[in-house]
Amino acid sequence: MTHGLVRASIVALLGLGAVGLSWAATVRVQAGQDLPAAVQAAAAGDVIEVAHGLYRANLLIDKPLTLRGIDRPTISGGNQGDTIRVTSPDVTIEGLIVRDSGSSLQNQNAGIYIFPGAHRAVVQHCDLTYNLFGLWIEKVKDVRIEGNTITGKRDFDSARRGNGIQLYNTQGAQIIGNNISFVRDALYVDVSHHAVFRGNKLHHSRYGTHYMTSYYNLWEDNDTYYNRGGLALMEVRNQTVRGNRAWGNADHGIMLRSVQDSVVEGNIVAGNRRGFFIYDVEYVTLRHNVVVDNVVGAHLSAGVINNVVENNDFIGNREQVRYVGTKDVAWGGKVGNYWSNYIGWDRDGNGIGDVPYTANDMVDRLTWRYLGMKLLLASPAVQALRLVGQQFPILRVPSVVDANPHMHPEDKNWSAWRGKYFPG
Repeated sequence: MTHGLVRASIVALLGLGAVGLSWAATVRVQAGQDLPAAVQAAAAGDVIEVAHGLYRANLLIDKPLTLRGIDRPTISGGNQGDTIRVTSPDVTIEGLIVRDSGSSLQNQNAGIYIFPGAHRAVVQHCDLTYNLFGLWIEKVKDVRIEGNTITGKRDFDSARRGNGIQLYNTQGAQIIGNNISFVRDALYVDVSHHAVFRGNKLHHSRYGTHYMTSYYNLWEDNDTYYNRGGLALMEVRNQTVRGNRAWGNADHGIMLRSVQDSVVEGNIVAGNRRGFFIYDVEYVTLRHNVVVDNVVGAHLSAGVINNVVENNDFIGNREQVRYVGTKDVAWGGKVGNYWSNYIGWDRDGNGIGDVPYTANDMVDRLTWRYLGMKLLLASPAVQALRLVGQQFPILRVPSVVDANPHMHPEDKNWSAWRGKYFPG
């Protein structure tokens, strides 16, 4: 007697009618068997174990169940539609190779498409490859996407690819420990709040993350590298960006654009064309970051005010700060930052320079234009020129000024991040 008949017989014998009594069963599907039929026949709460093999199918999961791969079976969508479409809450997908979605950007074809209302979906330890979008996740709560490897349609140019993980209008998502590459944007996050993004590797894409209009999220311990742009936070607030590494990106490491009420701390930003790109930002705290060996350490523009910038190390950037404004911006407060090109002294030995640091003064601008001047930076003539620039404001432009520059960097291991450039 089949599992379904056993369940029905027991319900009838007990006279329970439509009370909803059910017992979870484990159903094993072997290579060559009809996987969609097994999914359709399963009851809510069942576990479907899929044996190693190739299954050509476009699956619809419309009830709570677990789809578990044994020895990495492959489900191929045949380059049409979504390979797996989830419309029910409480679905778990694990241990599968999911590949070959369709290629329609209009229809948002995905390896796994989690539809509105499919709350608490879990996708873990899967390989999603040669899909337009790896996962499209829309209007759901409390999804968990963990330990997956996601690659896109690598033969498509960037504009025709989808994103690795697309989150739209979600709450409480956990995106943890995924490795995402060769897609348009590794993570695309829009109108998604109270989420955790931790321990992901995002590389070889347009943006490591493209992230907007999303609030109260944690971005922690991620690596974003070899992209055009690393982490892009735009029109967001109440973010914590902590302990990440953004290196070797062709443009920015971390972009903060129209960001408020956020903390950016303990990050490594190295070997990018622009370490930080900071645009229209206020009430943000940047502290304990290491900004090393970028072409521009920090590029400021358009209303960067009311921020706390302290205990950061700016080391070996060709241009420490690029700033265009009408008046000086004070960084460091009573705490200060470290600037590797600071030429000053510390007579009382308290570790803080006795004269303020001014980013991109006349000597700095001449040094970047005439590289040979670096050989003379410690000479009396160049130091005299710097003092002249400080004494005669007509010779200087508004800049970032740190009244308490550190004499030594906070991070003793900063040199390990030199030379982390975008390849090619």
